[in-house]
Amino acid sequence: MSLGVRVGIGYDSHRFVEGHGVLLGGVLIPAAVRCTGHSDADAVCHALTDALLGGAGLGDIGEMFPDTGAENKDRDSLEMLRLAVARIRAAGWVPAQADLTVIAETPKIGPHRPAIRERLAETIGVAPSEVMVKGKTNERMGWVGRGEGIAVIAVATLVRSEG
Repeated sequence: MSLGVRVGIGYDSHRFVEGHGVLLGGVLIPAAVRCTGHSDADAVCHALTDALLGGAGLGDIGEMFPDTGAENKDRDSLEMLRLAVARIRAAGWVPAQADLTVIAETPKIGPHRPAIRERLAETIGVAPSEVMVKGKTNERMGWVGRGEGIAVIAVATLVRSEG
């Protein structure tokens, strides 16, 4: 029996390369590095997309947007997130809230948190108060701690749609 509420968890990570800034949640944060990947490498959007798809029982970002597809090369991750939300809505679910933790030594998330929350909220169709974004370091341990890249964990709650 379904209670009409589901929770999904997502994770994503990307390596840093020299660049013009780190794209997180659709917001370009000034930095001497950027994330590298097949799409635009927005780890926040990727983790949230996985959390939403997983919560709805609809697979994952790799199934929906395979990195073997030329159409996904340099693809806008906010667009991918929008398409995933449309898919979960078509299956009878709607996002209710999201909670994300960005793990990186740099860049600092705090000054950009409001803009990221607003972009994500608009994209998934909730109020900014329903999206939380936190920044944590890895206390200089491991590949994240050495500044080699970034990792993101996302949790999303979905509810049955009423229509």
